Amino acid sequence: MEKKDINVLEQMQNMTIDLNSKVMLEKAEKDGVETMYKRKLGYKVQCGFGLQGVCCRNCGMGPCRISAKTPRGLCGADEHTIVGRNFARMVAAGTAAHSDHARDITHTLALTCPGGDYQVKEPQKLIEFAKFMDVDPEGKDIYELAHEVAEVCLMEFGKPFGVSKLLKRAPKVRQELWNKLGIEPRAIDREIATVMHSTHIGCTADLDSLIHMSMRCSMADGWAGSMIGTMISDILFGTPKPVHTEANLNVLAGNNVNIILHGHEPTLSEMIVAASELPEMQELAKEVGADGITLSGICCTGNELTMRHGVKIAGDFHQQELAIITGAVEAMIVDVQCIFPALPELSSHYHTKFITTSPKARITGATHMEFHEDTAMEDAKTIVREAIMNFKNRDASKVLVPDLKSEGMVGYAEEAIVGQLNNVVNTQIDEMDTLKPLVDVLASGVIRGVVGVVGCNNAKTPSNYNHLTIIKELIKNDFLVVTTGCGASAACKNGLMLKENAPKYAGKGLATVCELVDIPPVIHLGSCVDNSRILNVCSLVANACDMDISDLPVAGCAPEWMSEKAVAIGTYVVSSGIDTFLGVMPPVTGSSRAVELLCGGLKDQVGACFYVNEDPVELAKMIMDDIESKRPAFETLYQERILNKRLAEVTAE
Repeated sequence: MEKKDINVLEQMQNMTIDLNSKVMLEKAEKDGVETMYKRKLGYKVQCGFGLQGVCCRNCGMGPCRISAKTPRGLCGADEHTIVGRNFARMVAAGTAAHSDHARDITHTLALTCPGGDYQVKEPQKLIEFAKFMDVDPEGKDIYELAHEVAEVCLMEFGKPFGVSKLLKRAPKVRQELWNKLGIEPRAIDREIATVMHSTHIGCTADLDSLIHMSMRCSMADGWAGSMIGTMISDILFGTPKPVHTEANLNVLAGNNVNIILHGHEPTLSEMIVAASELPEMQELAKEVGADGITLSGICCTGNELTMRHGVKIAGDFHQQELAIITGAVEAMIVDVQCIFPALPELSSHYHTKFITTSPKARITGATHMEFHEDTAMEDAKTIVREAIMNFKNRDASKVLVPDLKSEGMVGYAEEAIVGQLNNVVNTQIDEMDTLKPLVDVLASGVIRGVVGVVGCNNAKTPSNYNHLTIIKELIKNDFLVVTTGCGASAACKNGLMLKENAPKYAGKGLATVCELVDIPPVIHLGSCVDNSRILNVCSLVANACDMDISDLPVAGCAPEWMSEKAVAIGTYVVSSGIDTFLGVMPPVTGSSRAVELLCGGLKDQVGACFYVNEDPVELAKMIMDDIESKRPAFETLYQERILNKRLAEVTAE
């Protein structure tokens, strides 16, 4: 390589701390292919107006940009209105993505039948969910019940009256606060449409109102769409249980047909798993000269598959191109969300088939093989067969699979967490007793708090650096971490999901708890939709302690967020009473009032707000300081709860 080329390579390699990724970036340069990392070098200066959120193109008179010389758009909208509208539209887009995911899964529940491609794997969970959704299961066949529950859930997307049924999962005091503030989400689609209408030219031009409707819309994601998606995924495909897995690009097997599943919706990926396990597919793989078939996942599909099947995690959002550059991938099969449009062109330099399957995510240059739930297995077999037949086109001279991978225990749904805790006390008298180990270690300070470290990778920060720096700072100071999405992939790739590594990375208190409860210091909860599990666990603990969620020593953190879904997630987490810490500044700095409201003023309304710091060590300290400031009140409330319980027992006697 010339000196100039070496300098470019070094710059790209500095954008990630993942050693396998560094190896693949060097291979990309040798192969003459472009990646996200190289494209990033072309953006030496990003648009300042866009970074501040003060560019408006919501009508044909614009685009309008706010500056000292032009303090208002052509319609008269100021920086506060423009920033507020842009923020609200990000929330609406993120809510639409997650809720559409849930809608598709709900439609799939309506297709279930005995012996069908999709069946009810968790009948008892369906019965319990039916009761919660006010559907009487008495005397009904399980599939009749499934179809009725699907219809009731679909009404949550477009019902004409009322608020989300799922809000009942929250503590009553939180429900009352939402009602008082007027941010209870109504029909999911209505909240998205309301934001889009209200941000049209000539509508809402008041920042407080825009943030208010953003919160209500985001709640339609967290407390409706995502909860429905997670619950029905469990009913259809089974509630995740702790399972061993491996992570990073080295999971690609040398002489196997390597199929990577990338995207977000398990309706496709579950069928690909089932099809790949069929004897006819295994035999076909051997016929073309392969030893077998290896499935691995990227992004949230990777998390969905690993927690239910132990399918290995090939990588995260920033590694989707690098996986293809290994030259060892027969097919990358995608559905929706977080998929680079660059992948078809990149795949053309190798033998990889890049296959799109959803009409919602068609990409120019891809092989499009549309997947339909009503012909799921046949479609899946056709797609897997396409991948197998491509094995003969692999060019051994282009193959380089890097050396490193890690192991981890993944798949801790709410039931798994409570079950692990219950094994410690061997009692199930009431909710408080079941959760008693967790509440006790929190109240005693053995564990100082629980932090959800979640979200994407962002090219504004070295890939995985913020995630790992913050997670390691937290666990060494006795803060338990739960994680989803690409944050979970980062933790698993670096050995933080192994109980055996707790003494190495965790503080004495957390390491002891990990040993007693048999959990790793970083707990895998699933995909980004599964952030609803975090809300549910917080609600269980708050209810057990007769508290609001905002009283608990917990926090949320998105160190490397990048998507509109992440904006929706962060907003519903704050609206739920959980302080949320960001490692990348949202595009709101063009409005001082928006910054003041989002990063302070919301605290007076919902008991939580956003905090931003682009230095991960400082951000970790902010998280810990925030939780420590809550601990005295939490400990006092907890002691009052115990005292009240004992008084009630004495009175009963």
